[in-house]
Amino acid sequence: MTEIDRLTALFSALGADADARDWAESEAEEGLPQLARYRLLRTVWQDVDAWGTAARQWVDAYRTDGAAADAVDLALTAGLTPEDLGALAREVARETAFGVLYALADPADGSLPADVEEQLPGWRLAELNAAGVPTGRHLDALHEDFAELEPKGIAP
Repeated sequence: MTEIDRLTALFSALGADADARDWAESEAEEGLPQLARYRLLRTVWQDVDAWGTAARQWVDAYRTDGAAADAVDLALTAGLTPEDLGALAREVARETAFGVLYALADPADGSLPADVEEQLPGWRLAELNAAGVPTGRHLDALHEDFAELEPKGIAP
């Protein structure tokens, strides 16, 4: 089995489907941490989607013990359904996730004077191997692939 075949199988297991080989070739031939990138973005989408797919459960939980219990009750009383609240919550989660991924690429958002922003530290996500050891590769510009990896049939 070649490295591309091995990576293709891993991407397929993560759900990359028809794009699995392209992702694998990019990692193997360009040396990019595509498997780590895909895995992270897939995980983020799972969390974003849960706001929509598990709306009934979280709405019930928030009604009994949640910081937004009053708001949830008010929305339900006004005629919104748990599915409506789920769609809204998913969209807020999607926008928030994109914002965080974008900030990882460019932490200077213009909210501070330029001379202050120039002095502030940035951050980055580092890839680790299966044993937890840093590989030296970093995941950059994750926001660029975020929308592309949105699960089909889930988008609003």
